[in-house]
Order: sequence, then structure tokens, then C-alpha cells
Amino acid sequence: MRIAIVGASGAVGQEFLKILEERDLKIDELLLFGSQRSAGRTYRFRGKDLTVRLLQHNDDFKGVDYALTSAGAGTSREFADTITKYGALMIDNSSAFRMDADVPLVVPEVNPEDAKCAPRRIIANPNCTTIQMVVALNAIEKLSHIRRVPVATYQSASGAGASAMTELVNQYAELAAGKEPTVEKFAFQLAYNVIPHIDVFTENDYTKEEMKMFNETRKIMHSDIRVSATCVRVPVMRAHSESVWLETERPVSVEEARAAFAQAPGVVLMDDPANKVYPMPLFIAGKDPVYVGRIRKDLTDENGLTFWCVSDQIKKGAALNAVQILETLV
Repeated sequence: MRIAIVGASGAVGQEFLKILEERDLKIDELLLFGSQRSAGRTYRFRGKDLTVRLLQHNDDFKGVDYALTSAGAGTSREFADTITKYGALMIDNSSAFRMDADVPLVVPEVNPEDAKCAPRRIIANPNCTTIQMVVALNAIEKLSHIRRVPVATYQSASGAGASAMTELVNQYAELAAGKEPTVEKFAFQLAYNVIPHIDVFTENDYTKEEMKMFNETRKIMHSDIRVSATCVRVPVMRAHSESVWLETERPVSVEEARAAFAQAPGVVLMDDPANKVYPMPLFIAGKDPVYVGRIRKDLTDENGLTFWCVSDQIKKGAALNAVQILETLV
């Protein structure tokens, strides 16, 4: 099997390399592609040094079986035909194709069968916040149909890229030295702050990030579920957290929910608050599953539950989910 990584030098591209190194996939050849800035760099993979090639409109993808792409929506749109024209299946981490009717949007724990119908040879990887939420919601959906989900997200700096992480570290150092903090990646200073603004605002005053959670959840779960999200950037390095409320058609007990989460694929139950056992980014960054805790009845709705979930948005929220899609197909 020949696999290509497009955007190999980026945060998700580097995570692709780590995950493919760990997984039990038979890879005959791995090809790395990147921008003019990245071309020529070398990375170690399974004992060999691989050189990043410049992504171009040529025949470099001839003979490639799967292409894992994470180079931004513009690049994905521009190069989709080049990548797929000889039959390669493109698993794309960008937002470019997620809501296209003829492109499946897949989370393997929830809708793996959708991956088997990709007429354009493209499968879309959902947004990171959507992925971790639907992995958890799917456990409850199997008990009773979920009608609506208000959710607040607490998204780490790394969701905005490696330079955003550097900016956060530098802001703390600048403030400690009595200097004005550098603000380039975010709308405001993130150090000692939270920012209720991720992506651009739309006409209804929800951000694009928040609307992704509404639209993508319905597509993945094949459901009329309604999601109302507030997405907040927090001064955490890695791993996103979500406070989720949900309303089901029938009341679901806390005991039922705990049992469902405990058995759900891709979920780790971490729910013993009396002993301070609950998910936190501090301990979950770098891990694969979605961790769920703080499970309670919603005091305002007899058909309601609330829970807290945390997941590494670079792993399960991006690279790992894409590799798991590939694994469902081989």
C-alpha cells in the first residue's frame, strides 16, 4: 500500500507520521508533500529518511492508494483533482468538502459505513470539536434519540496552530517581564484570558466554528439533532474540552449513561468526582480516546443530561480520525 501525506510539515502532518509509525498498517511506500517552504525537509519514518516533495500539478500521485491531506481548505480544493485523478482516495482534514452532498463526512466510531461510498474519491474529516462530541453523543443516541445539544467548548491554543502555541508562551513571558504582550494569532491577548470567538462571525452571530458543530453533527449522525454551540479559546496548550447538555426523547438515567459511555468505542469513562476523577487537558494531551466525566441529570429538564468531555484535538480531532478512516477501508 502506498500512502501520501500532504502538509507533512504541519502539526497534523507530523501527527500523521507518528500515528502511522505506531499503527499496524502494511505500508510499502510513504510519500511526503508540502509547500515551497517545506519541500526538501527530511523526516524519519520506520528507519528511513523521507524527503518532502513540493506539491505540484503533476503525476506524483500515480500509484498512490490513499492520501492524507492537511494543508488547508484552499490547497485541498486546488489539488483534489491532481491527487485523485489516478484513483487515490483523499482523506481530507480541511473544511473544503465537509458539507458537499457527494463527500462522506466520517467518524469511524459513529458512521464507518459512510466511508464506503465516496464517488469523488474524497472523504472529509470533520472539525475537531465535532469529532469528540459525536463520539460521546453516539453512546446516548443508542439509548434514546437526542433532540438538542447546547454545548460550550474550551479550545486550546494549538487548535490555531503551532505559532499560536508559541504566541501564548511568549505572552506569559512578556507579561512577566512587564512588557506589552504580542497579539497576532488571536483577536485579543490569550494569556490570563478566554476569548469567546473562534473563526469568523456569520449573519446569525454564531461563528463558523459554532455552525460547523450544528451542520456536521447532523450529517455524521444522520439526524435532525439541533446543536447550539459557544466556542471559546482558552489558555491551554493542547486538548479541547466541552461542556455538553443534551435532551433525549425519553429520560435517560445517569446510571444508563455511565454504562453506555463505559462500553462505547473510542470513549474512556472518567467519572468519580468525589475522588477528583474527571477529564482534564493536563492529563489527556497526547492520548487517543475521548474522555467523559461529570455525568449528571440536567436540573432544568427531566429528559436532560449533562457531561464534560476532553480529547486531544490534534490526535482524535484530526490525524487519528483520518487514519482510522483509512483503517476501515483496508
